[in-house]
Amino acid sequence: MNYNTLLLFLSILFFVSCSHSEKKELFTGTSAEQWSLSGETLLRDSSLILKGENTKAILKEGKYKNFDLYAEVYTTPEGKGFISFHSDDTGNGGYQVAIHNDRNDSIWWRMTGSLLSVRNLTKSFVRENEWFDMNIRVEGQLIRIFINGKPVVEYKEPDAPFRIAPNTNALLSEGTFTLTSTGKGEIHFRNITVYEIDEKEAGLAAQNVLAGDESNNDIIRLHQEDFPVLDYHVHLKGSLTKEKAAEESMKSGINYAIAPNCGIGFPITENAQIYGFLDTMRTQPFILAMQAEGREWVTTFSKEARDEFDYVFTDALTFTDQKGRRTRLWIEDEVWIEDEQQYMDLIVDKICEVLQEPVDIYVNPCYLPDQMSDRYDEFWTEARMDKFIDALAKSGKALEINELYNIPNKAILMKAKEAGVKFTFGSNNIDVIPAASMLAYSIRMKNECGLTARDMYKPKIKIEK
Repeated sequence: MNYNTLLLFLSILFFVSCSHSEKKELFTGTSAEQWSLSGETLLRDSSLILKGENTKAILKEGKYKNFDLYAEVYTTPEGKGFISFHSDDTGNGGYQVAIHNDRNDSIWWRMTGSLLSVRNLTKSFVRENEWFDMNIRVEGQLIRIFINGKPVVEYKEPDAPFRIAPNTNALLSEGTFTLTSTGKGEIHFRNITVYEIDEKEAGLAAQNVLAGDESNNDIIRLHQEDFPVLDYHVHLKGSLTKEKAAEESMKSGINYAIAPNCGIGFPITENAQIYGFLDTMRTQPFILAMQAEGREWVTTFSKEARDEFDYVFTDALTFTDQKGRRTRLWIEDEVWIEDEQQYMDLIVDKICEVLQEPVDIYVNPCYLPDQMSDRYDEFWTEARMDKFIDALAKSGKALEINELYNIPNKAILMKAKEAGVKFTFGSNNIDVIPAASMLAYSIRMKNECGLTARDMYKPKIKIEK
């Protein structure tokens, strides 16, 4: 642990260990006298309930800058909205923190705890119809959000934050709090309390966190565009532990889907190991995926075990060639090419076979071995692309845009888009999170192909039971 990380850890430990009673209470309550109410609102059992679209409760008095807000929150089905801070007395301006636990909603990338338009989250730790704790802390330029005591967002606003309409007023200043309902269901609030954080404490917390340069940061641009920011293909390997991955995810603003390699010769080879992995990961801030390896995986693992993941993906890099030899396309000694055109036809045929397997996403797509990869566009002819896209569209699987190999090419992606295929971004990291994890190729292809949020694959996200 380096010096700066140690300082950050100690400062977080200090603030968490301080009880609320040791801080100055600035506000508490949910009464109608304290809040300006509009829309369908009611008070019941000391809870303030907001129901339906465009319902608001604006705190009437107080200008808050550095603070620790605590609230207990509950949502019914289709209940969603947000808490604003540093908003004005009409409820506008400042930042918004999402309240959204509906996993059936088509907007799946702005779940509870998201700092909207800046750090959108793809995983919610809570369900509808259950109370949960939300903490929002503002310490100088530093914003931290906790759900049930778990940190989900850490964002330090830079001196020149990047903002586009309609988010131009999502900036730190000072102001009041606004509770807003935007869904058809209900949001319940109780035990809303605001504590003071003095300037010295705020400065200590903020000085140990670096603000990122947003002037040329593609990730903040995706958040501002309301585009899902998810690396669907991350492995815990080498020095990349789950703790390091969580730290990197919060730092970069990219949500991670963590996938173990499952198959013969890989870390997970049986059902019991799947359940063991999930037991250690379900409460972590990641979507959880399975990478199915080899062609034997379908019989190696039960459907019940596979269904415990949020989704399953595979590639076509491993197969048996015409002479019965096990081939792994990324290993030169296991690739036997006698006629390149015939071998390319074999690769296409094997891809089409793999697309019949019971997975959700096809990854490392349209990969060619090193002996052929320098002529990628030459081998992927119009006829071969059409054959592949036809099989992909019929299979209903999503197509990965892969950072490690910068594949597939734009021509294939455009054909897939025209066929109605969904997409994912995948770094397929080798060890620690590399530069590839900033999703540069994926974002370039997203822009050049005109992909929108609706073109992205929606995971079937589960949470701890």
